[in-house]
Amino acid sequence: MIEEFVLTGFPGGHLVHAAMATILLPVYLVTLAGNTFIIVIICMDSRLHYPMYFFLVCLSFMEIFAISTVMCKLFAILISAQRTISKNGCMIQSYIYFFLSSSDFLLLSVMSIDRYVAVCYPLRYYSIMRRNLCIKLAVSCFFISFVCLLPPTIMIAQLPFCRHVLDHFFCDTTALLHLICVSDISLINLFSLIASVFILIVPLIITSVSYILIVSEVIRLPSDTGRQKTFSTCISHFTMVSIVFGSAIFIEIRPSGSYSIAVDKTVNLTSTVLGPLLNPFIYTLRNQKVKDCIRDSVKRRSLL
Repeated sequence: MIEEFVLTGFPGGHLVHAAMATILLPVYLVTLAGNTFIIVIICMDSRLHYPMYFFLVCLSFMEIFAISTVMCKLFAILISAQRTISKNGCMIQSYIYFFLSSSDFLLLSVMSIDRYVAVCYPLRYYSIMRRNLCIKLAVSCFFISFVCLLPPTIMIAQLPFCRHVLDHFFCDTTALLHLICVSDISLINLFSLIASVFILIVPLIITSVSYILIVSEVIRLPSDTGRQKTFSTCISHFTMVSIVFGSAIFIEIRPSGSYSIAVDKTVNLTSTVLGPLLNPFIYTLRNQKVKDCIRDSVKRRSLL
């Protein structure tokens, strides 16, 4: 009965790990500060109390908790060589991380619908995207992710493990499956496939269709200024969608024979760090209304 796992982390000695920690720690702190700043500025400024920014607050919350779930243990491995994690702790970390990541996919698809309504039905935007509807959509994202990921996580936790050395820097589901003694894991794979359809494929289709309709609508705009303004508004969201969905598709939709733990670690670390890090910069530097609110807040504080 294995009650704890040993995370191998990344190869290399103390100097390599110290260098990685030196790079990743500022990135982590900037990510926390940036996403927290987005939440604060949106909550404090009434000019940003609109559906788009409500979803952005939800996204920033998820980014903070998702990266913290993984990075805290990774820093323990890199700095103090604390590689062990209990079986229950491992399952909890795995579930929370993938729950938040899956909610991220669903929320981005909801944000693409919001952009579609804003571009294609601007006069009816506020009557369609009402406050109650936005709250229901956000809650639905969390609920679908919770329901889809719970069965495979419970099944994995109840199976016996033959080995306790987990060749990863966090409790990745794919790496955990390589440690299971049971040879027949077809039921787990079936539930995982169903979950992937609901939390990855369907949101990707919704997002793709939304942006196809947005582009077709923008092309029909009479003025170049209108097209440029609309594209500028949507390009930030499309950039985040490309980063998040691109890494997930690379991990999930690939031949089973091409599985490489080194590649898996690199892609997982990149997607875990890059999306939350770029989120504040993408949504603030390319959004004129947010920049105006930040500028006014700075002016008020300087006057005080």
